[in-house]
Amino acid sequence: MGSNAKGRVVLEVGADGVALITIINPPVNSLSFDVLTGLKTSYERALRRDDVKAIVVTGANGRFSGGFDINAFGGMQGGQPGEYSRPGYVSIEIVTDTLEAAKKPSVAAIDGLALGGGLEIAMGCHARISTPSAQLGLPELQLGVIPGFGGTQRLPRLVGLTKSLEMMLTSKAVKGDEAFKLGLVDAIVSPGELVSTARRWALDIVEYKKPRVASLYKTDKLEPLGEAREILKFARAQARKRAPNLKHPLLCIDAIEEGIVSGPRAGLLKEAVVFQEALHSDTCKSLVHVFFSQRGTSKVPGVTDLGLVPRRVKKVAIIGGGLMGSGIATALILSNYPVILKEVNEKFLQAGIGRVRANLQSRVKKGNMTQEKFEKTISLLKGVLDYESFKDVDLVIEAVVENVSLKQQIFADLEKYCPRHCILASNTSTIDLSLIGDKTKSQDRIIGAHFFSPAHVMPLLEIVRTKQTSPQVIVDLLDVGKRIKKTPIVVGNCTGFAVNRMFFPYTQSALLLVERGANLYQIDKVITQFGMPMGPFRLADLVGFGVAIATGTQFVLNFPERTYKSMLIPLMQEDGRAGETTKKGFYLYDDKRRAKPDPELPKYIEKARGISGAAIDPKLAKLSEKDIVEMVFFPVVNEACRVLAEGIAVKSADLDIAAVMGMGFPPYRGGLIFWADSLGSKYIYSRLDAWSKMYGEFYKPCAYLAERAAKGAPLSAPVNQAKSRL
Repeated sequence: MGSNAKGRVVLEVGADGVALITIINPPVNSLSFDVLTGLKTSYERALRRDDVKAIVVTGANGRFSGGFDINAFGGMQGGQPGEYSRPGYVSIEIVTDTLEAAKKPSVAAIDGLALGGGLEIAMGCHARISTPSAQLGLPELQLGVIPGFGGTQRLPRLVGLTKSLEMMLTSKAVKGDEAFKLGLVDAIVSPGELVSTARRWALDIVEYKKPRVASLYKTDKLEPLGEAREILKFARAQARKRAPNLKHPLLCIDAIEEGIVSGPRAGLLKEAVVFQEALHSDTCKSLVHVFFSQRGTSKVPGVTDLGLVPRRVKKVAIIGGGLMGSGIATALILSNYPVILKEVNEKFLQAGIGRVRANLQSRVKKGNMTQEKFEKTISLLKGVLDYESFKDVDLVIEAVVENVSLKQQIFADLEKYCPRHCILASNTSTIDLSLIGDKTKSQDRIIGAHFFSPAHVMPLLEIVRTKQTSPQVIVDLLDVGKRIKKTPIVVGNCTGFAVNRMFFPYTQSALLLVERGANLYQIDKVITQFGMPMGPFRLADLVGFGVAIATGTQFVLNFPERTYKSMLIPLMQEDGRAGETTKKGFYLYDDKRRAKPDPELPKYIEKARGISGAAIDPKLAKLSEKDIVEMVFFPVVNEACRVLAEGIAVKSADLDIAAVMGMGFPPYRGGLIFWADSLGSKYIYSRLDAWSKMYGEFYKPCAYLAERAAKGAPLSAPVNQAKSRL
């Protein structure tokens, strides 16, 4: 999706009387305005020509079309003039009145991608031929809009209401084979036979040997009206439950229902109106920002523009088989990397290998992996107790506990046993890399490879470089990240790096509020309603109090002036509470890990309050939901501003992706900085400034935020405005 090149459409008429219309807009044949104009013009030419009996529509280079060009969204949201900004122009005047209503039959020849507008164009043809591996789907809801080229009307008529709702509301594509079983395509053929079969099929329609079907008017797959309304009612309830803050899934259901109740033409008009409503929403702007930001993370000024080619990493070693080490090992072997897993003794080693096996077996159980693939994948893992087999590894990832002296010893050993070209990476989440590599002479190849737990599931990889790390090593690790299907962000070196450093005030602000009278469980509830997967206290239980204290200690040591030093977690830990693992933390847990409030919690809060000397503020007990969100997240925004100002991150969009993919910040809010800019730097500054006068230095706005607020400027500064530390 998305291309800056001007697309075009080519028309070729064969001796058989079939006009072949080919969409050309690399890399995925996206539907730009040029392509849509070309498609309409080519159709009209083919219809006028006496030597044309039928039409086949296809895409160049083995891809039908990846959908509408997302680069054009910005112009449309700004009210781009011209016929394409008219509601329903494409879906009615091009797909319905030009393609589907054409006197000459047309067949779509689908290979590769037929997504979004691409599939909607194909559904406007009178038949569809596909390859088995083609991907067909309507993923528009991922971008905050709904299908806008007639998809809400045609898909239900081709595959039935229930399946079409599932495909649209989950944005999941189906392969060609499944599309054939569903009735979405009419035949499956090999790529080599695709166009020739489509040509024959089109001519068969002309000769009445094959049916000519206008999918907009099909009714055999639609349920009776009463039953359809029940299905739609259930879908609405599920959409509200799954995403209570999102409106566009409900708009999509509204458009589908209008077509079923009032007829497909009325449905197309409804689709056009609600598409425009969704397109101009904050949700769409946020999700489009996330879409482009995610694709921009692998571009690092001064590194990826040097023309360096990634070296091939053929073998990887991991030190430590705990939850993180085993998760990283799983991610690597799933992408066919041979992995050596080192532990200190046989018991720990077998436990680590057992965790990797369990990760893979979970995939088998869910039907995402065959037993044969399981055996082949697990065979890539080898367990060892020494460094002897490290002599030919290309990359080592250290994933032991957060202990500086232990990590220093490991890196000193690695320098002795690994080849000179080997990349020495640490999965540390908080410790300064310069400390870790302090006892080595290999500073140029030391890098942070910070995965997020569980490492084989979470999509973010934080690549941390020091001033000495060579650009080649960064390029190599970016390539590994891409191969194991992670989204990488490259950041500078400091305590906590970008993600954990940004979010260290998240729990601390919540603790400050609780010690001054706010309701702990109310905070978690409000933050979850805002869109986070869980609130700060439920998260602390999940990661464990040991990790929380170890991380907190690093921040107290490095940023003492702006750390809120609460004793609540240490006091609870003294009583044998460690979070979810002990079934007792801020919540109580049953055998199924279900959480419920703990009536004993107030005594710990009272004790912590006594130690910190915090005074109860009656106003905090009655905080509004808006105030809770702002008092928890504005300190996070403040720290993110420091990360930008120090050049730890070179662009604010990277921090948005870090927040979304590393911490679960809701993508439909566009990421942390994008969301903050929607509120305005002046507003955030004024709120933090007021709280700092009431509750101390913890809330004090940083210089960067003060400077942006004074100018009324957004927080998302261009790259050259940050003094890059990268």
